[in-house]
Formats: sequence, structure tokens, C-alpha cells
Amino acid sequence: MPITQRQLLQILPNAGSHAGVFVPLLNTAMSRFQILGPSRIAAFIAQVGHESGHLKHTVESLDYSVEALLTRFGRHRISEADARAFGRTPRREAYQQTIAKCIYGGDWGAKNLGNTEPDDGWMYRGRAALQITGRANYEACGEALGIDLISNPEWLEQPRYSTLASGWFWFVHCLNRLADVGAFDDIGSIINTGMPGKTPHGAQQRRALYEVALKVLA
Repeated sequence: MPITQRQLLQILPNAGSHAGVFVPLLNTAMSRFQILGPSRIAAFIAQVGHESGHLKHTVESLDYSVEALLTRFGRHRISEADARAFGRTPRREAYQQTIAKCIYGGDWGAKNLGNTEPDDGWMYRGRAALQITGRANYEACGEALGIDLISNPEWLEQPRYSTLASGWFWFVHCLNRLADVGAFDDIGSIINTGMPGKTPHGAQQRRALYEVALKVLA
């Protein structure tokens, strides 16, 4: 059951001209990774739509304020001193590359993301609609898709690889199974926090897209 451009725009009305680009790519990715049937497709499109700003963004923005850095990542990922030094303030833009090194580097980044080189946090920041983050995940995704993402991480910003990578992420995290039983909030939690049972960022917006998608695809 491929999704049509009309259906995609009904679910993600702000996608605009991006819908025409992404429809065939989404259908290819969903077919490859067994995202089939209304329940799975609705959950996938809703989560992809939320994470990508209705298909408009395929690379992570680290334009965080000082307060947002501390709230979202915690002091075990970035110290208060570093948050104040590098976060966005009314007088300056955020130092995004340095922020990436703080939140995705160090012992935490090495253990959880396989980031071992000084620039890995920035080089392998979140990309694709469902963001692939970290050297180890780029390597695993690249192997699955048959492309070299370690040397070419920016390829995940392209619509084709963004959708395939998102389908791969969905599949390897067993999100089809959760979609089948309607565990939509756990899907968002895994995508946003790495584990089920938490409240993901933008939970209400994700749920609203999901409910629309279920109606459109019924």
C-alpha cells in the first residue's frame, strides 16, 4: 500500500514541494524495511514528519540556548560553564561545532556513539529524517545501505539516503513491532531518547500527526 502525494500532504501539510520529492523515496524505503500496512506507515510518517519538520530538515541543528543545553542534555553531557560559553544568547549565536564536541564527545560519546576522534561529534551529528548520530551508527547504517558514510556523512542529508537511513533505523530498532500494537509513544521515546518509556520531545505534536495519518490511511 504505497502512500500517495495527496495523502502525504494531508498528513504533513507543511511539506509543500518536498512531498513530491519524498513520496517515491518513502515508498521505496518503506517497502525495503517492511513498513507496510496503515498502522506501520502511519507511525513511520508521523515520526519522520515530526523529526524532519515536515520533511524540510535532514541535518541536526545545535543552535541551543544556554538553558536548553542544560535542560536537554544535562550536566553529565555538558558542564554549566561550557553551556554558558558556547550556547546561544541574545548577543551571539551558538557555537554549534563546539557544542557537538561537548554533547557527543568525551567518554559518553565514545561509549554510546563510538565517537573516538576529536571532530566525530560534529562530523557525525544527527542526519537523515530519523537522525542517525555517531560514528558507530553511521558505520552500521552505511554497511546496511552499501555506502561509505564514514567518508561521506553528508550523504544522509540527501532525500534518497535520508529516507533509506530512516527506514533502516526503524527496522533495526524493531519499531514495526511497536507500531503493530499501537505503542506509538514508545516509538517516539526510542527515537528521541534511545529507550522506551520516556516522554519524547514534542510528544503532543507527534501524537497529533499520528492520529491524522491513521485517518488518512484508513
